[in-house]
Amino acid sequence: MTMIRMTRMGRKKKPFYRIVVTDSRKRRDSGWIEAIGHYNPVSANKELTLDEERLNYWIGVGAQMSPTVKRLAKR
Repeated sequence: MTMIRMTRMGRKKKPFYRIVVTDSRKRRDSGWIEAIGHYNPVSANKELTLDEERLNYWIGVGAQMSPTVKRLAKR
């Protein structure tokens, strides 16, 4: 199954997440198909950038969002 989830980037105690499309059987930080956004929880305004067009495309072809990405996408 194809999943839309977050992969951790950044350094220790300064996390930065990319929102990616990947196979659900892969590990969190392993290879992914496409990056469709990013999330920075450390910044003052909790910066979120998401490509809505690509998100809708992947949902249309059957990708499932992780609970965290689903919650962030509602913002």
